[in-house]
Amino acid sequence: MRKLRLHAKINQMIQENVRILEHEKLAPKYFLLTLSSDHISKSAKPGQFVNVKVSDGIIPLLRRPLSIHDVDAKNKTFKLLYEVVGPGTKILSARKVGEEISVLGPLGSGFKIEKDILILVAGGMGIAPLGFFAHEALKNKKKVHVFIGAKTKELVLCEDGLKLLGAEVTVATEDGSYGEKGLITDLLHSRLTTNNLSAEGGSASGGQLTTIYSCGPKGMLKEVASIAKQNKIGCQISMEAYMACGIGACKGCPVETVNGYKMVCKDGPIFNAEEIKW
Repeated sequence: MRKLRLHAKINQMIQENVRILEHEKLAPKYFLLTLSSDHISKSAKPGQFVNVKVSDGIIPLLRRPLSIHDVDAKNKTFKLLYEVVGPGTKILSARKVGEEISVLGPLGSGFKIEKDILILVAGGMGIAPLGFFAHEALKNKKKVHVFIGAKTKELVLCEDGLKLLGAEVTVATEDGSYGEKGLITDLLHSRLTTNNLSAEGGSASGGQLTTIYSCGPKGMLKEVASIAKQNKIGCQISMEAYMACGIGACKGCPVETVNGYKMVCKDGPIFNAEEIKW
């Protein structure tokens, strides 16, 4: 990688050109990008994201916010797991190993480890920030249960890698092609209410030892928040929003909270679930 060009620095955030080391297609429309950055690999926290300039030209004009999926400080790399959902990510998916792209980060707030038993609930691409968090939590000797929800078997991501790290993984697919059939929130509710998890410090004892962490579609997050509240378990969520600047200046990603409107990019993307006005 050529010498970094530093354009901005706010706290730990910098803008730099990073080299693409690997670019792997994991499933239809799902890609894993490995990038070289000493700064991001050492300073990023689970739950944070980077704003990526997907092309060298002016189209598209705006950067794309992507969650940091994992870091390797020793090898000075970090990973981005993303889905092709529009022209920007389609352009990104065509970028080749050896090329450089501009990233701004790390941005936003991170997850906080508050208890010894962590329940991670991912819907679809929600596994992107939770993969990094699971890795860090397991390194800190926490017990990690990961619930992965997807529409079909081919869209289940990261299961094997999380198991190798030592996490307990449960999968639900909407069509029943793999794991349990149905919504991942239904499976979470069932496991909590039948004491499969609460016996370890969940709902039966007021959730003193357990925290839920979740990322996915807003409807799923609302249901996870409700389940956590019913079981008296703390819950941290990663909100998704259309972001332009990534630093709160454009006011383009508001979310209504009990304390007024906040910006997902600057005040989040991690929020306590009870803060959000659903």
